[in-house]
Amino acid sequence: MKTVLELKNVSKVIRGKKIIDSLSFSVLEGEVFGFLGPNGAGKTTTIRMIVGLMGITEGDVVVNGVSVKSNYEGAIKDIGAIVENPELYKFLSGYKNLKHFARMHKGITDERIKEVVELVGLSDRIHDKVKTYSLGMRQRLGIAQCLLHNPKLLILDEPTNGLDPAGIREIRDYIRRLARETGMAVIVSSHLLSEMEMMCDRIGIIQKGKLVDVQQVKDFVQGTELVYQLELGEAEKAAAVITDAYPDLQHGLTDGKVQVALAKEQVPELISTLVQHNIDIYSVMAVSKTLEDRFLEITNEKGDTLNV
Repeated sequence: MKTVLELKNVSKVIRGKKIIDSLSFSVLEGEVFGFLGPNGAGKTTTIRMIVGLMGITEGDVVVNGVSVKSNYEGAIKDIGAIVENPELYKFLSGYKNLKHFARMHKGITDERIKEVVELVGLSDRIHDKVKTYSLGMRQRLGIAQCLLHNPKLLILDEPTNGLDPAGIREIRDYIRRLARETGMAVIVSSHLLSEMEMMCDRIGIIQKGKLVDVQQVKDFVQGTELVYQLELGEAEKAAAVITDAYPDLQHGLTDGKVQVALAKEQVPELISTLVQHNIDIYSVMAVSKTLEDRFLEITNEKGDTLNV
């Protein structure tokens, strides 16, 4: 797939302090890329450099083959972005908001406006005043503004802020459909890790201005180890046996069941050890880690103070 966005060793220094330190990653067409990190890690600063709202100290950002540093206008024409909340005129209708925004770009026709309105599912309410819209509808109208000029890259910073569960699901499903049907590359920054897990193809974690990891969501969550939950006849005795026989394995006792993190190849040996100690085994079940579990593991390993 074609690379739509590429960050090349991007750094930002403010008042002598390096806020962003040599970030390098790429986003492909048709991909939803999750950008995660604790508060203050540098997510919004990075997004502001991508869209040109903040200068780049070192490195470069390339959008659809065009450098933001050397050809800002050429690069920005392929970007649509909402940083935090979309700015809308609440006393105007959704349609008039889009018409006003369309005047800022050349070649946006009434047909294109109609096409985008249908794409975000606002056809029935587009002529109502924005002040009558729900938060989810305002977010969709904001996305419609971003899509008018048919960008190659869509950037959404906290797109589900303030939404109820139904609104969050609505935006999540829409973003997935948008990437799949239009081939647009999408970057989403959010603290709702459960939603990011369902929404994104890949995720990148930034911490203290540095990129910690970039992986497919499935690979990142699973890793090389799984957590196995064992239902046993004597759970406390089993926990003691595991502690003695495998001191390096992480395990715990919850609701009378033992949970232990280990590789698939280690499972038969563990079961054999428990049987040798006359412990009855009723079930062994793999319990997948969530994105939140892995995120907390990695950021805690790096010694950061979390606020997510």
